[in-house]
Formats: sequence, C-alpha cells, structure tokens
Amino acid sequence: MSEENNSNGLAKQEERSLGLACHLLAFVGMVFPFGNILGPLVIWLVKKDDSAFVDDQGKEALNFNITISIAGFVAFLLTFVVIGAILLPIIGIFWLVMTIVAAVKANGGEHYRYPLTIRLIK
Repeated sequence: MSEENNSNGLAKQEERSLGLACHLLAFVGMVFPFGNILGPLVIWLVKKDDSAFVDDQGKEALNFNITISIAGFVAFLLTFVVIGAILLPIIGIFWLVMTIVAAVKANGGEHYRYPLTIRLIK
C-alpha cells in the first residue's frame, strides 16, 4: 500500500476518517445555525493541503450543504404559498439520507459525488 492510496485507488485509513468527518460534521447544523457548513469547512480548511481525498470530500460536503441551505431557505420562503411546507420535509429527508450515504462511501475510501449539487467551491 502506498502512502497516498492503495493499488485500487481507495484512500488510506486516516484520509477516510477525515473524509467521513467532513460529511458527518454537517450534523452540527442540527444544533447550531450554519453548523452544517461550518463543520465541514473547518476540516477542509485545516486538511485540504495534506490530502487530495480530504480536499475532494470536504469540497463535496461544503457544496452539498451550501446547496441544501439555499434550497431550504427558498422552501421556507415558499411556505407562504403552501408549497414550501411540502418541500421542507422532503429537503430535510434528502439531506439526511445523502449525508449518510456520503459518509459511508467516504469511510470506504470512495470519492463520492452528491446528486443535485451546485459546485460553488471547485
């Protein structure tokens, strides 16, 4: 196994753990406003230069959580015309499921791409 990746392209254990943390720290947003963005942002800023895998997964987690925050805000505004009341729980469930899927994939060393995500940070 090489220092960066093993022969099948999967990240080494420390990188996988940090990639996992990038995704799971989004759950901080359930306790603190914008924690879903700040949690992954901290890991990404600290470790992005040390690991291409953490850089990639940190950007993915950030882009997804920024996209979800924008979608949630728009859905909140649309609650005044009822459709937002339907969209908010759908967005919440989508966020929860996709974050868990991404965390599992990152823990397995796979480079995960969230669906329906605006790639603001490249």
